[in-house]
Amino acid sequence: MDFAVAPPTPSRTAPPAPVGPEPWAPPELRLVCLDIDDTLIDCTAAIRVSLRALTGRSDLWPLWDLITEEHVALVVAGKLGYEVMHHRRTECFLAELGISADSAQVTAFEARRRDILATSWQLFDDVLPCLEWLRAAGLLLAAVTNASGAHQRRKIADLGLAPFFDHVAIAGEIGVAKPDPVMFHSVCLGLGCDPAQTVHVGDKLDTDAIGAYDAGLGAVWLDRDGTGRTGERAPAGVHTVTTLDELPELLVSEYATVGVPTQRAAGTPAAQVRGSVL
Repeated sequence: MDFAVAPPTPSRTAPPAPVGPEPWAPPELRLVCLDIDDTLIDCTAAIRVSLRALTGRSDLWPLWDLITEEHVALVVAGKLGYEVMHHRRTECFLAELGISADSAQVTAFEARRRDILATSWQLFDDVLPCLEWLRAAGLLLAAVTNASGAHQRRKIADLGLAPFFDHVAIAGEIGVAKPDPVMFHSVCLGLGCDPAQTVHVGDKLDTDAIGAYDAGLGAVWLDRDGTGRTGERAPAGVHTVTTLDELPELLVSEYATVGVPTQRAAGTPAAQVRGSVL
């Protein structure tokens, strides 16, 4: 009997992968950087208190803020050190008020102002819940500030914020300030994170948000005053929140590795701060 040879059975293989771009996947998030003044600590309110106590006037914050911005710009440009800047800023402020003060009087005014500030700092109400959530989500945290070293570290410690942070970057210690990319990149390097794995949150649109975005980080502008509603707008790629209560939802929606945090024990930094500060 003759047998015909049957044709070979075709092997079963997976269909070829479609040709085209890979589907978008959200990035990994490992590190959240936070500005300090007017992001975590109500710096403006404390300075208003100090100026009112020293001058008896409640309308001087805009002048102080303008003079501060001018002098901080000189620090960022490398033309002044922070301690010299503090003295010259106060000297300039008094001169604008028509007060001719010698060096000793300027030093005394500045020292008294700092003493008042030390008893006036307050955290915003949304700070501790946000920091607790970020910690519970397993994220690294860094404080990134353009202030001077000892002054800012003392403030962070006095308000119980130090235990939350894995890294503190202070312009007065590093010798470079936001929005210089080196400031942001030094933090990423110090914690072993890529800029693409990092988000920076701060209240200054140019210095914090746009600076971080230009450095390759995720950028969040904390617009507490709602200035975005009155004309100032964040550019494409920069997210905007009006309170830190909105930050967890933003991070969950934009990043792959942020999930629902686990419940933290009573001995966590936030619980301790609530008991000692609030």
